[in-house]
Amino acid sequence: MPTITAETATGTITIDAQAGRKLVLELEDNGIDVLHRCGGNARCTTCGIEVISGDAGDKTEAEIAVLTAKGIDNENFRLSCQIRCENDLSVKILRQASTAGIEPGTRPEE
Repeated sequence: MPTITAETATGTITIDAQAGRKLVLELEDNGIDVLHRCGGNARCTTCGIEVISGDAGDKTEAEIAVLTAKGIDNENFRLSCQIRCENDLSVKILRQASTAGIEPGTRPEE
């Protein structure tokens, strides 16, 4: 069971994540209001997180395409909708509904 440590706007939260599940869903289901405006389809980058430590796995083709299109070349910037929880990971949540003042977006599919 991977352990996810997330730095949020209100403090640090540690999650025992279900292996293989999307990070965005683990965050949301554990009370972190991460944005995901495109519904987890790797189109908008609002679910972006900063990887502080750990192995987030390889980027998907969809993730690479949207990051390239948006000119984002920071290796530590990843889309939480494209990361599968497989390893312990420490991340910083960059955009939350509570601090952005908007609804998170359509819930991503499992």
